[in-house]
Amino acid sequence: MRKMMISGVTALALLTGGIVGVGGVGGVGGSVEAAQATTKFKDVPATHWASSAINSAVEQGYFKGYADGTFKPSSPVTKAEMASILGRLSDQPNASTQEQNNFTDIPEWAKSGVSIAIAKGFISPSNYKGKLDAQSALQRGEMATWLTQGLTVVDPEYKQALSDVTNTVVPAKEYFTGKLASAQKNAVAVALGTGLMSVANDKTFGVDRTTTRAEVAVLIARYAAVAKTKPGDFQGLNELRAVGLTGTNLSIIAPSYKKTPEKKVNPNIDYDSVTEDFSKIRNKNLVTLTNYSDLKIHNWIVVSPYAVGAKRSIYYPVFVDEGVITTLRGAYHSFVEFELNIKSSSMNQLQAGSLLNSSAVDPLLSPKTKTSASFGIPTNIEFLKSKGVFTVKDPVFWGDGLLHFDKALISAITLTTKEGVTFSVIDNK
Repeated sequence: MRKMMISGVTALALLTGGIVGVGGVGGVGGSVEAAQATTKFKDVPATHWASSAINSAVEQGYFKGYADGTFKPSSPVTKAEMASILGRLSDQPNASTQEQNNFTDIPEWAKSGVSIAIAKGFISPSNYKGKLDAQSALQRGEMATWLTQGLTVVDPEYKQALSDVTNTVVPAKEYFTGKLASAQKNAVAVALGTGLMSVANDKTFGVDRTTTRAEVAVLIARYAAVAKTKPGDFQGLNELRAVGLTGTNLSIIAPSYKKTPEKKVNPNIDYDSVTEDFSKIRNKNLVTLTNYSDLKIHNWIVVSPYAVGAKRSIYYPVFVDEGVITTLRGAYHSFVEFELNIKSSSMNQLQAGSLLNSSAVDPLLSPKTKTSASFGIPTNIEFLKSKGVFTVKDPVFWGDGLLHFDKALISAITLTTKEGVTFSVIDNK
């Protein structure tokens, strides 16, 4: 694949920098002057977080400055403007299946750009009803959709990735609070998994927030860098896909945990029923040690508190406070999303903890970190009243446990469904 129009230095700086969020564009239509000879704008000082991206985008012809010598980095970008910019990505291939530009609300100056953006696969008219609402500001959720659709044209594996994350845990506050629309979930997940876009300081992705010219300048560079990278090279995306398909990222974060050898599984369990495929027990009623409640597991997230850089789990900033290690003897964090169907009218927190005998898969305690609270992670505390008694019959919350690697502490993690399927894994290092 040919390289996108961006310098390697710029791409590296953008991908490793501390930029939060990403979104918008303006000054693309007839209201702006020709690109200035210099890319130094009086409202974009060298200290501006996006100054290098803005200068690069202008130099490459994606943007134009205004006649008064400004760039207006905080101005919102309309859909017509963004479509025109995407149409200028000369190294973006055309989609194999071409859709027609049947929008009836495109300004004359943007018609060609919108048509090219459609041909390149960024915009799918079939997802609209004849109108793009071209003059309105582009929101981040729709931006994520356009950009990830473009990636599927560059590499079909991205199309598979968009499908794989359908049932994943998205590391954004809107997911945990139930405010992330299913129509945008997959695009948001892939945008986050590739580092193309990110959450803001308030931990929200901001699907309804508009995008700015400065943000779009950054996005152009990020898109170019992501488009040159295979989906499988992004650990974060691999985790999101694994969770979407199986319910856990265990195989990526703790690959030494493999299927438990027969001699280490309870002899009362038929070994032919044992699997290391977590999807086989995901969302199934499990056999419990006590009869206070039925129990299902929706997702199991493993996080190493010791990993750094690209090896760090995409879920680290969701559950674990930066620089705080509270695990025991080299253990990893183990976070499990439980669904209970409580049978007793007075089941308490301790009785919930007695349902399973596992330090890794334990509904007794929930995450209590600052970051988990900021992401809105549901905890069992929300469902408890005095003396730790549950106030609802069907709580869904996250538990907090430990995945051990110390030989003195390791034991098989064995979970059996009421249908007779057993999931069992153990550290095999």
